Amino acid sequence: MDNPAPDQKIDITKDVCPMTFVRTRLKLETMATGQVLEVTLRTGEPLKNVPRSVKEMGDDVIDLVEIADMPGTYRLTIRKG
Repeated sequence: MDNPAPDQKIDITKDVCPMTFVRTRLKLETMATGQVLEVTLRTGEPLKNVPRSVKEMGDDVIDLVEIADMPGTYRLTIRKG
């Protein structure tokens, strides 16, 4: 999938639920509709809950991939709806 360059990036790998989604949501609220946010997150609850919650709030998950040289760490790309 051809991903657009992110307008903003956040790393929530050191946060735990529910702060993972809270930080993601707060960052999205500072962005304009259509802008792209890249989120770095860990496996487990963040990987399960953040993409689901983002979709429920009306934003689009563009991509979700594991970072090759960082097992258990993922890159989530979101377009603000």
